[in-house]
Amino acid sequence: MEFIFSLDEIADVARSVVAKNPKKVILFYGEMGAGKTTFIKQLAKELGVTEATSSPTFSLVNEYQAINNQIVYHFDFYRLKKETEAMDMGVEEYLYSGNWCFIEWAEQIPNLIPELHSIISIKELPDGRRALKLS
Repeated sequence: MEFIFSLDEIADVARSVVAKNPKKVILFYGEMGAGKTTFIKQLAKELGVTEATSSPTFSLVNEYQAINNQIVYHFDFYRLKKETEAMDMGVEEYLYSGNWCFIEWAEQIPNLIPELHSIISIKELPDGRRALKLS
């Protein structure tokens, strides 16, 4: 499934993605600045997270409580030097918890990704809109 959208349309796209019932572990791919974190914030909001969300660039993971008692984990592995760093923080417990796990820079932990996952690729277009592909 593919979407082309502007920032004004991001809520509709996030709603459509959630309606497609993706796997709860979602890997996000895209260049720096493509909009991965912005889209994850909108997905969290769509899932019922009411608190402010931010990128976990330095903490590696942020945890959010949704209004329906679901937990949303947002990972950013950009700064990881080795996969063992993720293992040391207990990433496997998060990934197999049954909770939502949104992972930026999943290419840093290729051997730890659960078999059942979805992928969202985001690309900035020349006109400033974004192309998003869910698979």
